[in-house]
Amino acid sequence: MTADRDITTVRVRIKGRVQGVWYRGWTVETARALGLDGWVRNRSDGSVEAVFQGPPAAVDRMIEACHDGPTAARVSAVTAEGTPPVADPGFHQKGTL
Repeated sequence: MTADRDITTVRVRIKGRVQGVWYRGWTVETARALGLDGWVRNRSDGSVEAVFQGPPAAVDRMIEACHDGPTAARVSAVTAEGTPPVADPGFHQKGTL
């Protein structure tokens, strides 16, 4: 995790049944409610990737929430690693990579 003045930035990969179940929309809503910056997108391998940036406690809560996701999701794995800070404020959805 990258930390700067009590701000943490992490890249998260979520695997399982996470596409076609409103996972990205749920991530945007949840991250915004927690006051996080960053983004979320589907990956061509069927996983979801996100970058969360904000106070460490809020980032930790978001990572923990990713283990469940929206009701229709079936998460099998969540991995997180530090990453460089994001430049754009707010939280948004990106196109598939």
